[in-house]
Amino acid sequence: MKTKYILSILIACLLASCSLDYEPVGLYSDVTEGVNDDSVQIVFKDKAALLSHRQTLLNLFKNGQEHWYLDMLLLAESHSDNAYAGSPNAETTPFEVNSIEGSNTNLRRDWNGHMGNIAQANRLIVNIDEVPDPALTEAERRQYKAEAKILRAMIYFDMVRIWGNVPLITTMAGDITSETIAEVYPAYFPPQTDALTIYKQIEEDLLEGLQYAPDNDPADKTQFSKSVARALLAKVYAEKPLRDYDKVIRYADELAAEGFDLVENFSDLFDVVLIDPNAPPSQTNRAIEAKARNTKETIYEAQFFPGNASWVTWMFGRPLEDWNNSFTWAKWITPSRDLIRAFSQPEDKRYEQTVVFYECDWSIYYPADNYAFMYKTRSAYNSIIKMRYADILLLKAEALIGKGDYSGAAQIINQTRRRAGLSNLSASASASKEAILQAYLRERRLEFALEGQRWFDLVRLDKVEEVMNAVFAKDEGRPAQVYPYTSLSYILPIPQDVIDQNPNLVQNPGY
Repeated sequence: MKTKYILSILIACLLASCSLDYEPVGLYSDVTEGVNDDSVQIVFKDKAALLSHRQTLLNLFKNGQEHWYLDMLLLAESHSDNAYAGSPNAETTPFEVNSIEGSNTNLRRDWNGHMGNIAQANRLIVNIDEVPDPALTEAERRQYKAEAKILRAMIYFDMVRIWGNVPLITTMAGDITSETIAEVYPAYFPPQTDALTIYKQIEEDLLEGLQYAPDNDPADKTQFSKSVARALLAKVYAEKPLRDYDKVIRYADELAAEGFDLVENFSDLFDVVLIDPNAPPSQTNRAIEAKARNTKETIYEAQFFPGNASWVTWMFGRPLEDWNNSFTWAKWITPSRDLIRAFSQPEDKRYEQTVVFYECDWSIYYPADNYAFMYKTRSAYNSIIKMRYADILLLKAEALIGKGDYSGAAQIINQTRRRAGLSNLSASASASKEAILQAYLRERRLEFALEGQRWFDLVRLDKVEEVMNAVFAKDEGRPAQVYPYTSLSYILPIPQDVIDQNPNLVQNPGY
């Protein structure tokens, strides 16, 4: 019935020789901006129109906080042992008890958001060479296309890790007519592509980005630079489909050669500057600026300022710039007792930057007078860091473990430990692969707690069943587990609404 319904729409469209009003592949407007002398439609009529769209792409992470950040934390933290859902409801609770289904509206929002962003990137990639403006140089064309390909790779990297086989779309859907239906139909209803092919496309996009994207600008980490491409390549080569530990090490070393390093004080990554440190918490507009932006550790970040502030801090805890704003309802991503216990050494400086306790009006997971909140996004003026060098540095340690260099991996782990105020690992911690891997996973957990990494670390290292099937018994604050974690849990269900719209998609096994 579903296929007949879709075909009837196409037939009706053919009779009218029209375009479909609904674009399943993307959310952008496909209205052209002009027509050239040969009556060929032009999407970008001049350089100014192209630059306007380029700026839209540069702002996607900043403006798409639901699917780029909020829901990624729900998936990576609440679906792991690091956090509870925070605000229990039909959309969040399944992540903490492992009962996610294709009907989850957050997953639908994420799929549509990511696919819409891919369509926006493709719009530039496909059409930039047709811009009829001599003011647009060939070097600029190559740079802007490379930036869009880095963005497309970044989006697909998130998607393939969440859903596995997803549609690979590198073109734009055109008008459906009787002459074009065979060519255009797959663009409107694309089938899934296997994960390995997706990873190869990501690799191809990043290698081109590495060739033509701009160099890292130490004063502006909001750009799709060569450094972003290098960091993503290191992350891609750590994943199973394209795993190549030599390349992980290579790109980590190249980032170090560019000047990336750990900041001396962990708090510089997340703290804010107050107007008056002695002002009472009830005073509004207390926090006016992030303590530091564009640090030597940041590779890619979204930046927010007064007048163009971030709203997601309201979802996680108290916004320090406005103490009582939106603090009357339960928040998302509540730090788990298991995570808090993992910070067993009180001298670990990362703990006070990760978890904070306030009095509130609810007592879902903790007593209301001493309730735990996520603290890494604490102000509307915090930068949200998508990628930082510590991630790539520790991935180098993972690569060294994979190559059997346990002492080399320990030396890297000790760098982040020393910054956190901890002593070096003991000799026994690097005495075997299992020992150093355990120390490594623990270090990544504490270093990146509540930053959207934990679930993907467990998946990448095949630790999901071991860790997640055990946490419910030892974390007294976590609701009861609904389904056990299995090998089918490593990817999530494709939204059912998307499958209903596209007869060429099939649900992931286990859902």
